[in-house]
Amino acid sequence: MRKRAKWLLASLAVVLAASGGGYAVMAQPQQKSGQEQRAGGLPPATAPVQRGDLSSGLQVEGTLGYAQERKVNSAGPGVLTWVAGEGTAVERDGKLYEVNGKPVRLMYGSTPMYRPLKAGDKGDDVKQLKRNLQALGHGTGLDPEDGTFTAGTATAVKRWQKAHKVPETGEVAKEDIAFASGPQRVKKNDSAVGDEPGPGKPVMTLTGTERVVRFQMDAAKAGAAKTGEPVTVRLPGGTTVTGKIDSVGGTAGPDEKNEGGGGPGGGDKKAKVEVVVALDKPAEVNAPDQSPVSVGLTGETRKGVLSVPVNALLALTGGGFGVQVVEDGRAREVKVELGMFGNGRVEVTGDALKEGMQVGIPKL
Repeated sequence: MRKRAKWLLASLAVVLAASGGGYAVMAQPQQKSGQEQRAGGLPPATAPVQRGDLSSGLQVEGTLGYAQERKVNSAGPGVLTWVAGEGTAVERDGKLYEVNGKPVRLMYGSTPMYRPLKAGDKGDDVKQLKRNLQALGHGTGLDPEDGTFTAGTATAVKRWQKAHKVPETGEVAKEDIAFASGPQRVKKNDSAVGDEPGPGKPVMTLTGTERVVRFQMDAAKAGAAKTGEPVTVRLPGGTTVTGKIDSVGGTAGPDEKNEGGGGPGGGDKKAKVEVVVALDKPAEVNAPDQSPVSVGLTGETRKGVLSVPVNALLALTGGGFGVQVVEDGRAREVKVELGMFGNGRVEVTGDALKEGMQVGIPKL
């Protein structure tokens, strides 16, 4: 007697779980409906067995933003008398804010401004200062690889101070400069004109000026996103751009959605990690900040494999899975081994399968 097969469609629970790079499929067979077969046992529709590359990529929802968010704290006491507006882009030597009428200017560097700089001081912060003075045209002749605050450095500082019409002391106070990695964008003002932020209190939130995309993944599934892998990003309006995963694993906190609906604390809070995507051509992206986007992850790719639509799978009553091959007006069941799932298809192997064969699928 011929084995009875059950379509794995809406009437079946098909669960795909990534585990160590493999995939498991669990199904609960149910009786097929009378409309799923034509007279003579032929399926209502067919699709070809295809050979080609199969990707396990997935789509996730993300947010368009800016790179390298950070807080800028006040370097000293006083009253905030001016602050750059939200959305403003500030470049080297530009004003970020003023305290008691004295500007705090942006300079480029990775070491924070943690002390006043004067003759005899040594360190990476001195190197940074020299590089900035040179870039601004005030440090001709300085050696930026020499981390010593020399007499020549003091002269360059005086030129810089003269350009801004402030006392030419030859020294840089801690509250004169804020170092950052490059041009900055004011995301948010954390203090308003007239406030007294005081030392260590945030004045503003800055980001880099380059556009990036951020999204969150369950920590257990973060292995699907690998640094350096290419992605596609669908922007508002339907435009698609490309990028690469820049970082994986920034803390994003637990999932605060109360999926169980049981009130505060009753939901399923899952640990999340943040994934940051660097866009290949960020300057060409002009969608508003915090716009929702869709990110296509490439995932694993199998080369030159046979695949069929997922809904062509049959759960065989004797165990395992198969497809219904249609040839010469007749249908026969062929048992298959399942491989990777991706984009609505599944990798299949079996001695009786060949590229171009037609397999049955239920009527949609």
